[in-house]
Amino acid sequence: MKMTDAQRRAAAEQLFEAERTREWMPPISTTHPDADVEDAYLISILVTELKVAAGRKVKGHKIGLVSKAMRERTGATEPDYGTIFDDWFVPEGSTISMSTMNRPLVEVELAFVLKDRLAGPSVTAADVIRATDFVLPSIEIVDSRFAERGGLVDSISDAASCGLIVLGGCPRRLTDFDVRRVGASLLRNGDIEESGVASAVLGNPINAVAWLANKLAEFDVAMDAGNVIMSGSFVRAIPFGPGDTMTALFDQLGEVYFHTTD
Repeated sequence: MKMTDAQRRAAAEQLFEAERTREWMPPISTTHPDADVEDAYLISILVTELKVAAGRKVKGHKIGLVSKAMRERTGATEPDYGTIFDDWFVPEGSTISMSTMNRPLVEVELAFVLKDRLAGPSVTAADVIRATDFVLPSIEIVDSRFAERGGLVDSISDAASCGLIVLGGCPRRLTDFDVRRVGASLLRNGDIEESGVASAVLGNPINAVAWLANKLAEFDVAMDAGNVIMSGSFVRAIPFGPGDTMTALFDQLGEVYFHTTD
């Protein structure tokens, strides 16, 4: 840790206010260039405490940096994670105003919905399968509360750059299909921009959820029954703008989409 307790708390309060007011803040890596990953996770915990105290509810967690390319780009040695809150969920088919976002990108993911509490350490793929109620197709809108692009410390501090989540309505149980083989395409206004297969997520999205359970245990946090776990994108994130319709078309789980306006 390179930051003091007071500096971490001040950074958390800035992040909390930046999201509330949409007055974006400078990256923590700019104002505190010596900040490290441990500082970042402690800041994220403080932000969560501030949000819960303000009446927001924790509804799950997301996993980021699941691809080797993204980890190399950010200097990360492992994935990262962020906490998901109740007001980040957007109904499928919604029209979202661009004014509510900062620099959004779209990713395609599988969302695991838990029926049982899942707590590390030593969680295995078998534990994840037993604890999962069903899987949903989903879109994550990646965004940040920073005025400019930051680095790994900034992403971790800021809920792993989670913005909004759109869940599809086609649940499947893990025992009914091979989750590794799920493919999806990401379309903008009907044109395919990206496509991929779920096995790109650490070889199997189940592995990503197991990693998360064990990582959370380092901070005495567990995933609760009913939590939504965003297991990580298996396509490259792409930008969008006003008037766009973004669709994730899954070959076994149907489609998820949203529209945008100014």
